[in-house]
Order: sequence, then C-alpha cells, then structure tokens
Amino acid sequence: MRYLLPLLTALSLIPTAHAFDRAKLMDSFFSIVMIRGYNQNGSLAYGSGVIVAPNKVLTNCHIFRQTKEPWISRGEDTYTIASIQADRWHDLCLITTDNLPFKPATLGKASDMKKGEEVIAIGHSSGSPAPVTSLGTVKSAYPLDDGIILRSTARFALGASGSGLFNEEGQLVGINTFKTIGRVAYFYAVPIEWLDKVAQQPAESVMQITGKAFWEEEEDTKPYFLRIAVPELQEDWLKLEQIAQSWAKAEPNNTEAWYELGWAEEKLARTEEAEKHYRKSLALDANNTDALFRIGVIANDKGDKQEVHKISVALLNLDKNIAEEFGNTVGCKLEC
Repeated sequence: MRYLLPLLTALSLIPTAHAFDRAKLMDSFFSIVMIRGYNQNGSLAYGSGVIVAPNKVLTNCHIFRQTKEPWISRGEDTYTIASIQADRWHDLCLITTDNLPFKPATLGKASDMKKGEEVIAIGHSSGSPAPVTSLGTVKSAYPLDDGIILRSTARFALGASGSGLFNEEGQLVGINTFKTIGRVAYFYAVPIEWLDKVAQQPAESVMQITGKAFWEEEEDTKPYFLRIAVPELQEDWLKLEQIAQSWAKAEPNNTEAWYELGWAEEKLARTEEAEKHYRKSLALDANNTDALFRIGVIANDKGDKQEVHKISVALLNLDKNIAEEFGNTVGCKLEC
C-alpha cells in the first residue's frame, strides 16, 4: 500500500486537459521497477527499468558499469537477475529474472510519434522509491540505426536511466537514456523498436556490463543531432550554423538538418537564408511544425498576412496547441 499511494497521487496530479488515458497509465506505472546494486566503493547505485515481457526488464546498459551484483526491486520486494542480454552501442540491456509477478507494459512505436505529441516519462528519478512522473511533448525525432531517437520535454534525473517514455495511450515508445548537462537540458529516449535487436544478443552472466554507447562518443564523432545540442542551448549561433551546414551536407534529406541551419541563420539575422532553409526542411517533411512556425513568424515580420493565415491553418490542421502558440507569437487568434 505504501507503494500504491504515491502512484495514485501522481496520477491525480496529471491535469485533466491532457489526453492521457489514466486507466492505461496505471498499467504503465506498474510496469516500472527499480534496479539497485552496490558500487565498488560500497555506495548504493540505482536506475530504472520497464517490464516488457514476462520476467523481462528493459533498461540502460550504462547503469551496470559500476556494480557486479545488481538486483530488481519493487517497494520492499526484491528479485534476482539471472542473465542480461546487452546491446552496448545502443545502451539497451534486457534482463531476465524469475517470478516477477507484474504485467508488462504495452509496446508502441517511437516511429509513430510526431512533434508536439504529449508524452509522459515514468521512472525513479533521484532514487525515489515510487516512480516519478514528468509530462512533456515530443520536440524532435531523429532517425538512427533503423530507429527514431525522441527528444522530449519530459524531464528525468539521476536514477531514471532506463525508465519509460509513454504516449497518450500508455504505450511504451522509448527508454529514457541520456540528457545534456545543465539545468536547462535536452532529454532523449532511445526507441522501443531496438528491443528486437537486444533480444537477439547472447545471454551474459557477468553483470558488470562495460562498453561505450553511441551518445558517449567524442564530440566530433557523435551523431549530428547530438552535436547541435550544446551550441543551441548556449546560444552559440555561429557554432550551430557550422555544425548544421556539415549536417545538411552529410544528410541532405534530413529535415532537421535544414531546420537547424535555418534557425542558426535566423538568430544571426540572415532572414532570407533562414527562410530558404526552413522551406527546404518543409519540402522534406510537410509536417515539420517547427519549420512552418518559423516561416510564419518571418512572414508576419514582413507583413505578409496571407502567408501568416496560410501557416496558421496548416499548423491548426497538424497540432492545435502549436497553432495556438503561433497565434500568440504573431499576435492573433487561431486561424489568423
């Protein structure tokens, strides 16, 4: 009961305006477990995991680097780990345990998620004994290795590595894995679609899992979508422009590369170039709400009311919340 009460309290804090199915979210809550272990210095380490099949828990591999004897816990109950299947590069580990009496999460698809869609992160942030919830929206979706990395505004903290990112239907779409450093940060989840590859890895009985993940590469060899994060957060627009130019050259069919280039140019007061690259981004993905939004703002600055109206209607058809934000930004109501 001590575990159930915090869960019910957390559910009651979700605003009714949000579209989440609370009954389905109950299943999401109860699919979350804590993973504990003692570090070599004797301190207690902890992370999170999501039950994805009977006696199977999916988490991040990096939580096992400092501990040789981890275990799964739920409240005061503990469960031994029999083996681990590891995809070190993608930072996903699939744990096999025994007699885990909890229902697995319902699986969704990261590839189905769109910008602006609401998500909820559920995990043991800061070592909380009961899962902590964080509402947010999808900000970007980045293709990588036959999957989609999701960046969202659903915050998570130390202890929530390996926690779940769920859609409005309570379906697991990603595993919260890493964030940028600092109070104002970007939060990333790896796709649930990578589970199939993890499940094909050999079972390991040595629990101290080592090996570098893709997001831990040196800065100049990381995926471009990670390289742009720090200069964007630090408002280093020249650096962002430089990286975005390289990204667009390396991946000319990537809508996000052209958007980021346009964003850097707009911040550098190169409006004409920015608009051209926003339109290139939009040509690659007609549903890129970020590109539409910025084109609309530039049109408003030009006094082009017809274009502003066109953008307003397009955004309204894609996402009402983003359309409302656009209306507030340009100083008019929906359907300007």
